[in-house]
Amino acid sequence: MPEAASAPTAPRATIGDSEFDRDTALTLREPGVYDIDLSAGWTIISAVNGGYLLAVLGRALGDALPHSDPFTISAHYLTASQPGPAVVRTDVVRTGRTLSTGQASLFQYDEQGREVERIRVLASYGDLDTLPDDVRTTARPPAFPPMEHCFGPEDGPAPVDGSSAIADRLMLKLDPSTLGWALGQPSGKGEMRAWFGLADGRDADPLSLLLAVDALPPTAFEIGISGWVPTVELTVHVRCRPAPGPLRVSITTRNLAGGFLEEDAEVWDSADRLVAQSRQLARARLS
Repeated sequence: MPEAASAPTAPRATIGDSEFDRDTALTLREPGVYDIDLSAGWTIISAVNGGYLLAVLGRALGDALPHSDPFTISAHYLTASQPGPAVVRTDVVRTGRTLSTGQASLFQYDEQGREVERIRVLASYGDLDTLPDDVRTTARPPAFPPMEHCFGPEDGPAPVDGSSAIADRLMLKLDPSTLGWALGQPSGKGEMRAWFGLADGRDADPLSLLLAVDALPPTAFEIGISGWVPTVELTVHVRCRPAPGPLRVSITTRNLAGGFLEEDAEVWDSADRLVAQSRQLARARLS
């Protein structure tokens, strides 16, 4: 009896031709001003993910500045963004031979038609391909199980419709030792680790690293706090262009006080290089 034909494998998306690229693409209205329709595909509950928003603003600055790669980008999240039309306004602060600095803000309209600023960033851009190869570091890649021994959203109960659309667009495999919260037994440690990629197979680039640092479940879950953990401020340092293949993301929280916590993230590529670091301040709702 002949074997049944296997289903064809969908081709891997490429950098520049993936859902992430389409959903972060902007239309130039006039110099320094861009229009975009924020996709509902990158939401958690009804709020647009902060890493996706940072990638949108990062793409706008990469177009507005003479250098294309984010080296450092700091964002203040002023009000929650919603799916739908938005305007990004950029301003070139300074241009130099190796670094250029710019700022950008994303605006939406409220029910009265008034413009509301959602997020404001200040960033320095350069060319990652011109950086020297010399590395002197004590940092080491995070140790956690191979991907086949980790777990993703597909391994748990079916989510409530619309609760986390972003999960369908990511390849997330979490370290079992940071999954106690999912079983109702949080460890009390502020740690979250996972293999990370985009679900359509697109390899990482400097822009998608801005998403990677803010795409895992909050470390607050493993501390024993449930609910939304909104970002107040997020700073990302991109250290080098990532090699093809899945990323490893490690996030830790050492201090929760006054209703706020920090999350320190490291992103490592398939070549065991530290490709991005970040720190964010987030509000933890304790009741």
